[in-house]
Amino acid sequence: MPLNRGNGLVLLDKKEEKLKEPGECRVILLNDNYTTMEFVVEILMLIFHKQFEDANRIMMDIHRKGRGTVGVYSWDIAQTKAEQVHDIARENEYPLKCVVEPV
Repeated sequence: MPLNRGNGLVLLDKKEEKLKEPGECRVILLNDNYTTMEFVVEILMLIFHKQFEDANRIMMDIHRKGRGTVGVYSWDIAQTKAEQVHDIARENEYPLKCVVEPV
């Protein structure tokens, strides 16, 4: 609401802009016909710090359902982990894909 000071100056209320916290994102690995199950388990243990049993269970979900959620992270961490997956897969000549979706 403008505030008139009577001297020709009009002050405007300053709107406070609230910064939004980055939302959480789900990191998902996608199945393909070339990446080995063993490599997926290694990725899950190395990048996502999963124990062998959890990594194996997630890998089987990916294999059976075509995709599997590996974790929920803030947007920047999720993006970093997805890039790490792609970099390591590329280095090892696998087409493994990782996507980030908002929760």
